[in-house]
Amino acid sequence: MTFPLPSADPVDLGLSPAAIDRLTGLIGRHIADGRYPGAQVAIARHGKLAFNATFGDARLEPSPAPAGDDTLWLLYSNTKVITAAAIWILVEQGALGYTDRIADHVPGFEKNGKGEITLFQLLTHQAGFPEANIPMAAWEDHGLLREVVCKFSLHWEPGSRIAYHALSAHWAAAVLIEAITGEDFRDFIRRAVIEPLGLGNEMFVGLPAERHDRAVDMHEPAEDGSSQVRMELNNTAGFRAAGMPGGGGYATARAMAALYQMMLAGGTLNGTRLVSPRTIAYVTRNHTGDRVDEVMGMPMHRGIGPHVRGFTPNIRGLGALASPTTYGHGGVGSSYCWADPDSGVSFAYITNSKQPEPWHSQRMDAVSNCVHAAIDAVD
Repeated sequence: MTFPLPSADPVDLGLSPAAIDRLTGLIGRHIADGRYPGAQVAIARHGKLAFNATFGDARLEPSPAPAGDDTLWLLYSNTKVITAAAIWILVEQGALGYTDRIADHVPGFEKNGKGEITLFQLLTHQAGFPEANIPMAAWEDHGLLREVVCKFSLHWEPGSRIAYHALSAHWAAAVLIEAITGEDFRDFIRRAVIEPLGLGNEMFVGLPAERHDRAVDMHEPAEDGSSQVRMELNNTAGFRAAGMPGGGGYATARAMAALYQMMLAGGTLNGTRLVSPRTIAYVTRNHTGDRVDEVMGMPMHRGIGPHVRGFTPNIRGLGALASPTTYGHGGVGSSYCWADPDSGVSFAYITNSKQPEPWHSQRMDAVSNCVHAAIDAVD
């Protein structure tokens, strides 16, 4: 399968080799310091892949296994943008609207005071059930999944607050997709989003068993910080297959850079239109202003999927130097992917260790700023 972005020299795309060298040097130091076993990065601009590099090991047990260009990395919450893209398509098709109540499409969702929650509130983290949980048994039993989602209880009045719904909102979105399409949400995402973009070999929401050998193992620092320890739940076959819609996708860095190139091109990638320019303009808009996300502790400027840099002093992951219109999303303690409409640059950085704060946010600012510094002011 041919990758949808042709490769080009970074210099020809107006990207500074010196700044890219600083980026790779920074990642090299992180790995040498034992911060994470491996990483992958990709930079694209104007529909071309300018830089793609893989570092370190995909797995440490039973012995180190070097990561390769086709290694698949756990995206954690970067998955939310992929799932949101499926929603964008359904809205364009007229199957639902952003102001629709979820309960109008999923009978039973109105239980426990949730009847007025809209799709807009759900995807901008205003639904009111940020801490709701899904049992492992519902990962494959989607009848049970729907029952559990419909029984979610409110923690506060929908729309009154913003608090990151780490997994709960997108499980509800998955149930919504299934109710409208009659398909397993993983199948619909693959058929409607991933395969049309030509990313079928490099992006998965629900990783098939025959691809598990390409997946990284996820790690976290040992209690004393002296080594990286393999995580348990996030490396199981069940977790990989479940395709958590808010945190269980897998992809290469260049596939994520390509996804964001589609968004930068107004919904088109390599001649294939996924959604319209108007949809991209809407979903990448700051819909929540400077209201503070109570989980993140700062304004997150939520779009419908990604979040936006905006003008606040601090922002997670996108880099302090980012243009105010830059948008993207991260994966807890491990990754960030973003796009800059002002320059046409998209960037993906994915690692295989879940790092604690404040180090994670500090390194993401440094990593993203290396890329922003690489962008020539003249296209």
